[in-house]
Amino acid sequence: MRQRQVVQGTRRTREFEAFVAGAAGRLLHTATLLTAESPDNNPRARRLLTLALAHTYACWDRLRGEDPYDRARQYLALRFAHGAWRRHGVLFGGRTHPSGPLSRLAPQERLVLVLRLYEGVAEEQAAALLGLPAERVRTICDRATATLLDPPRGPAPAVVGAKVAAS
Repeated sequence: MRQRQVVQGTRRTREFEAFVAGAAGRLLHTATLLTAESPDNNPRARRLLTLALAHTYACWDRLRGEDPYDRARQYLALRFAHGAWRRHGVLFGGRTHPSGPLSRLAPQERLVLVLRLYEGVAEEQAAALLGLPAERVRTICDRATATLLDPPRGPAPAVVGAKVAAS
């Protein structure tokens, strides 16, 4: 009996290590996009990834044909959302000062945009995962996309204003 448990534990560990070898890079990139940290300096993203992988390993035997990548991604998204709620007192409110490519977006916008566009999660699945209506997910995704595509406008150049005043 003991030997069988050892063999099963070894098999489980090898399967999980193979999963991590194949999926950890993409999951880390997803976490980095969510936290809007720089890819070179992403401690929050690495912590999210560690928690997601630990959770996936803990329930590895109970997956029963379920995609482990999907399970890890869901846990990653939910931990990010929960962390944003705890830090800011309201779900997805407030802003930190991240420096990544999605840093102009609010946490909720980053989460929806990453799930929908980077991870390719269907609108209905993202809505169910986040507990939002599908229409709300669509609106958030559209707003986030528009924010990223429309660069912020700075103040008018000082030279233009000086020429007008001199005329």
